[in-house]
Amino acid sequence: MSRKAWIVFDRVTITYRGAKYEIGRGMGFYGVWTAGGARSQPLERWPETPEGWTAAWSRFVSIEAPGTIVPVGKDTPPVPLAAPREGEEPGPFGENSAPLGETGETGETVVTTAGAVPYTPYGQYAGYAAPVRSERPARITAAALLGAGVILGIAGLFPAYIGTASLAQQADQLTAHAIYLAVWTVSAALILLGGARLRIGALLGLGLSAVTFGLFLGDAGLALSTSANPGAGPGLVLSLIGWLACAAGSVVAFMARPASTAAAVAQPAEFARPRGAAIGPAVMVVLAGLGVAASFAPAWDSFTLRTAAGQVQSLTAGNAFSNPGLVITGDVAVMIALAAVVIAAALWRPVRHGAVLLAGATAAMAAQAISALVQVSHTPTPAQFGISSAQASQLGLTISAGVTPAFWIYFGFLVALIVSCVWMLFTPQPVPVVAGEGYGPRPDDSAYEGAEDGAAGREPADSTATAAAGARDGDGQAG
Repeated sequence: MSRKAWIVFDRVTITYRGAKYEIGRGMGFYGVWTAGGARSQPLERWPETPEGWTAAWSRFVSIEAPGTIVPVGKDTPPVPLAAPREGEEPGPFGENSAPLGETGETGETVVTTAGAVPYTPYGQYAGYAAPVRSERPARITAAALLGAGVILGIAGLFPAYIGTASLAQQADQLTAHAIYLAVWTVSAALILLGGARLRIGALLGLGLSAVTFGLFLGDAGLALSTSANPGAGPGLVLSLIGWLACAAGSVVAFMARPASTAAAVAQPAEFARPRGAAIGPAVMVVLAGLGVAASFAPAWDSFTLRTAAGQVQSLTAGNAFSNPGLVITGDVAVMIALAAVVIAAALWRPVRHGAVLLAGATAAMAAQAISALVQVSHTPTPAQFGISSAQASQLGLTISAGVTPAFWIYFGFLVALIVSCVWMLFTPQPVPVVAGEGYGPRPDDSAYEGAEDGAAGREPADSTATAAAGARDGDGQAG
């Protein structure tokens, strides 16, 4: 019978061990013990909360010798009782060990039978580690790129954008671009602050950059689509370069590893299927996002032309598939990017990080809705319909603008998406344990049920490797 991937000592689950100390969980607390020593009382203990685990891990790595911390898994044998280093007695808790600030959290790997893998805190085993950059150079580089992108974007508001008109001359376009630049500015500020905010800023910038790629591609396609079009102006060129800089900065920040702190390693990002009560809200997030993506394509603008003679003609504009090919490509890219971000956000762990990624994408789509409302608030000119001012005066032409039912469908889905995003942001943070395979117990593990019941000979599910001398696999109880 195979051994469990952790060791239980007198109702204590040990998850990581160093040269002198080990860390784990008891009944309702996290604690640190002397490696191989008695486990009736921990040397120090913390409440069984996310903050408690963070504090316990921080304390553990601050007193343990660098590079000695390994997960207590199926390939890690129990430490013999009271096994100090040769010629050395373990001192009091925290003495004769690594100086404060010189921790075992070095970013190195642990060699196991499965190969070299990175070790992570309690209950979190990562079989693959993405390439990362150290924090300080990466966050400065990322913030500089985002700052440069925002400056270029601001500069691009004033020269001609498409044809002879600038963004600053078009209230609807100016509104949308101002929202993009504001979100990228917030992203740059968070990244520059570093620490846990670095990842938040990176995800915010990534979500916005992913969706706005298609929007800028559509603008470029419109400028290049017809020979009659005057083409791309300096404003469009500056804005495209600004988008590229902001997207690059977001990627650099995302690849950076936060400073070596307990908070930085407590919850590595990963994808996981929602479980239990989280399934319903996750489905709502996905359905709302897909609804926004689908309703982005139909025409939103409605115009009604009336003459003095009583003739009325209604027109709609803005259908994504009635544009030139390159513009259609950009609009489709927006819908695909939004759908991908929504699904990724619903599966992202921690949930709040997924919410930040979603917030960046949602900001871009909200900017489109606001831009549409700003546009219809202004009276259209006859020139937009190929009618001269003289002809309009002769006909007694009046033009009114509004939005189509398709826009309100989009708006409804957008509100649902925003509500879902807010729900994700304020979801209570779980104990930093990844359900599934990995080192360390899961929160719902039955290992403690037997201990609480006090039933003699009762054991945790799936058999537990015990430290009691002579205990057999699968039928022994921790002594």
